Amino acid sequence: MSIGILERFKIGLWRDNPGLVQLLGLCPLLAVTATFVNGLGLGIATLAVLMASNALVSATRRWIQPEIRVPIYVLIIASLVTCIELVFKAWFPDLDRSLGIFIPLIVTNCAIVARAEIFASRNPVGTSIIDGLVMGSGFALLLLTIGAFRELLGQGTLFSRIDMLFGGEPVRGLVLAENGWLLLVLPPGAFFSLALAIAAKNLIDMRRKESSAATPRRARILNR
Repeated sequence: MSIGILERFKIGLWRDNPGLVQLLGLCPLLAVTATFVNGLGLGIATLAVLMASNALVSATRRWIQPEIRVPIYVLIIASLVTCIELVFKAWFPDLDRSLGIFIPLIVTNCAIVARAEIFASRNPVGTSIIDGLVMGSGFALLLLTIGAFRELLGQGTLFSRIDMLFGGEPVRGLVLAENGWLLLVLPPGAFFSLALAIAAKNLIDMRRKESSAATPRRARILNR
């Protein structure tokens, strides 16, 4: 049964989000999300690699021997990551320095290998590209959300150093408070922020399930 594009986005952004539900790719997610711009940069890079790797794996799946499929997937992903890294070095050098080793480490992101193995190797190119788009968007949105949350409460700013995306003089961003909660900028703050995001999602899902279960009961009561 085919799934509509809106339903696919619901799956990628919420129901089966790689970082929020599957808990894949946590190393870069926790390491670079101290600011919104860092989360945006890594999110865009991961999204581009995921879409391109899904397309290439799907296009070549008939010629990949099952015994060597995982090394081939890693080779494809590593080649794409190298291209993305060169793009960042050429056009976004400040952002490249800020993200550091975590752009090359996209190669080890389990979410990308998992989508290649589970989806792209079994579906046509177009469907695989859409899958990469929705799953990459879900991961990127989580990076943006955690980055904005940590920057806002940890530094009291938002969109700080947005100039790394467009060039120009360093920009401090929107200053919303003079002092922040330092813990959120440090590594423990990343775990704390992710835990809050997971708890919020579980709470929303639980409330939705309770609401759905209560609706038929109310209907039966009214019919009586």
